Amino acid sequence: MSKSKPESVTPASARSLKAIQNVEQQVKQSMALKGMKYGAPVFLRIFKQEKELEIWIEKDNKFQLFKTYPVCTYGAGDLGPKLREGDGQAPEGFYFVKPNQLNPYSSYHLSFNLGYPNAYDRYHKRTGSLLMVHGDCVSIGCFAMTDNKIEEIYAVVDAALNNGQSIFRVHAFPFRMTEENLSKHKSSKWYDFWKNLKEGYDWFEKNNFQPPNVKVKNGRYIFEPLINQ
Repeated sequence: MSKSKPESVTPASARSLKAIQNVEQQVKQSMALKGMKYGAPVFLRIFKQEKELEIWIEKDNKFQLFKTYPVCTYGAGDLGPKLREGDGQAPEGFYFVKPNQLNPYSSYHLSFNLGYPNAYDRYHKRTGSLLMVHGDCVSIGCFAMTDNKIEEIYAVVDAALNNGQSIFRVHAFPFRMTEENLSKHKSSKWYDFWKNLKEGYDWFEKNNFQPPNVKVKNGRYIFEPLINQ
């Protein structure tokens, strides 16, 4: 007797199922060319200044870059974290997405909720809700993609979650956190905050391309080895 297909852990709609069907074969082929498997664990990074979203796929016990997508817009377009409801800012920091944070019924084609405010945001009394990565190329504080790009991104993260990844992590940065880029912003009021973000950026880059487990202590992000996904 053949085994039945495992029940999906993510929400689904006719729209999301059609979108995934439209892009799934192409995404699988693109991954195969890089020796990657569709449904393998994923990790995302977003860079505001560069307007880029990266998808990393786990392969050979580390994450490897699969594809970089252009971000259409991200709200007010200013560098710096989101502070309060209605300020038009997109978040900066370390977030994770559970299956129930995917929205196949989104008013902006397809979306997933970043989980803002996280523990760091709450510690600093930052407010806001429903901060997403979504389609439709319009934003008042979310990271907006074109519809065809969000379909690919959504398909990849949906497959990973339904293949056993319990959450996927999203790290959102103001810019690529190199020493050179950070030094250009020494006069910014966010310089100390960005230095803290850089610690997490560097962890991933220096620890075999494995994202850290992120906690908050005394109002700062701290980073440690990731034991379980």
